[in-house]
Amino acid sequence: LLWPASGVAAALASNKVLGWMLFPICVLTFTSVTSFLYWRSLVSIIFCILCAGYWTYIYIKWWWLVKMGYRKELSEGKAWLTRWLYRKVGLTFYASPASPLPPPPEPTAGEVSIVRSARGTGERMTSVPPLKLEKGWPGKGQPTLIIDPTVRFQTHDGFGTAFTEASAKVLAEMSSANQERIVEAYFCRKTGLGFNIGRLHMNSCDFSDGNWSCCEKEGDAELESFTVERYEQAILPLVRRANKAAGEAVKLFASPWSPPAWMKDKPQMCHGGKLKPEWAATWAKFYVKFAEALKGKGLPLWGFSVQNEPQAELSWENCLYNHDEERDFIRDHLGPALKGSGMDLKLIAWDHNRDDLFLRAHTIYSDPVAAEFVYGMGWHWYGDPRYEWWADAAGMACFENVAHVHALRPDKHLWVTETCQELGPHIGDWTTAERYAESIIRDFNNWCEAWVDWNLVLNEFGGPNHKGNECSAPIIADTARDRVLLQPSYYAFGHFSRYIHRGAQRVLCSSSRDCLLATAYINPDGSLVVVVLNQTEHYKDFDLMVGGKVARAQGLPHSITTYIISAKDLDAK
Repeated sequence: LLWPASGVAAALASNKVLGWMLFPICVLTFTSVTSFLYWRSLVSIIFCILCAGYWTYIYIKWWWLVKMGYRKELSEGKAWLTRWLYRKVGLTFYASPASPLPPPPEPTAGEVSIVRSARGTGERMTSVPPLKLEKGWPGKGQPTLIIDPTVRFQTHDGFGTAFTEASAKVLAEMSSANQERIVEAYFCRKTGLGFNIGRLHMNSCDFSDGNWSCCEKEGDAELESFTVERYEQAILPLVRRANKAAGEAVKLFASPWSPPAWMKDKPQMCHGGKLKPEWAATWAKFYVKFAEALKGKGLPLWGFSVQNEPQAELSWENCLYNHDEERDFIRDHLGPALKGSGMDLKLIAWDHNRDDLFLRAHTIYSDPVAAEFVYGMGWHWYGDPRYEWWADAAGMACFENVAHVHALRPDKHLWVTETCQELGPHIGDWTTAERYAESIIRDFNNWCEAWVDWNLVLNEFGGPNHKGNECSAPIIADTARDRVLLQPSYYAFGHFSRYIHRGAQRVLCSSSRDCLLATAYINPDGSLVVVVLNQTEHYKDFDLMVGGKVARAQGLPHSITTYIISAKDLDAK
């Protein structure tokens, strides 16, 4: 009886008309079952059969309404269960203990090197036997991936992560050996992911140790009290370790979550509020001071985003800008300040979700003065109703908006600036890995040039977060057990970041089956990299065709596979 009752409650929440239609049948079901239990009459049996048939119909036809009505509760329940199973039972699902990755395979002429990860197989970026690449054509009706290296698109700039205060403090709680293991797992090209971009939060964010600003003195128009010494406690030492592991300086950009509280119309950094017009020039100067301070620390910035999530009024740090306000702040204050700094600082606008990406880009690029100061647009991946309970069920992922922005201004650049899975650590969740792979492929195929994830590492609870907004990260550090877990999302990143190098160019890649989602790049050394995602339950053999040559490949269910082809096998280098 609880099931139909919950169905009615969910239906009432989602569709009141349907809910009231179900109410009488709930009463009839209760009456029929009760009469059968007490009297077992023929009439009660008939009514029970009719009710069972009706509820079967409701389940088939309307169960989606129940799921929609309880999306938040279902998502939170799943997240709580995975946390509990790890903490109490030690169940890690598809996560694995940290260990160095093997060196990337060297492609051999006439062969296709293969690296694969697949759900339920134990394969995690595992090298499998290479395929023969021979002259020929795909079989009739055979699923085919066609790669044309002569048709080229955008140039790849790299992959990265965020050096949050939370990540730095979690890292500091681990043993020295595990600290090195985590840093190298991200930034070392031979045994890790080879990340080369880093994001910093300017002032505090939700993944900080409380609210704080680099300039706490109220009314300090000249920013004489400005300091970044707090960053030296944990964040900047982590950046230096990343540079050492990468063997080069990581490209750094910074994003503000909120100005100091005294610069806002609400005298607090959290719960929304806007920048006071009289402090706009001082706030623009704040960016320059931050860049100068980090340069003085030996860690020069590449650039900034204007504002993290300028339309999000949440319980943690934020500052709201509508489309006109961000454009005007760039044009009248921030753009001139950065240009006048002499540090060649780049500026990324928007830094929020894809759904409104095109509208923000259209507004800013329509103003030639504002557009001149902007390097490009950045966005976050949140809003996909398959993964976020709060997203509009009609769909807010809007991958095609990225291509529309490119069509609007082909000379500008496109970066993903933040991604993570909400509601806790999601330890061992393979679905999150497939989300990463799908989003990377779709965004790259729509002209994205760089991809930057959110927290570098989080603890076993998905924190610390001073507002309880726990999330997932590709690496989870169990601080209680001094244990490092590589999530499936870590390996998903590796299928791209280890093989698609900075300076690579995307090339034409076409699939004859929807289940084979793919992208392809030519590296600066001339090697070809193809990454294929199969999110279905089906095995799907296919032909990989490049320049008149074909390799017979296999797509395992729920797998991510990277194919590497030597430059010698390509018609055009």
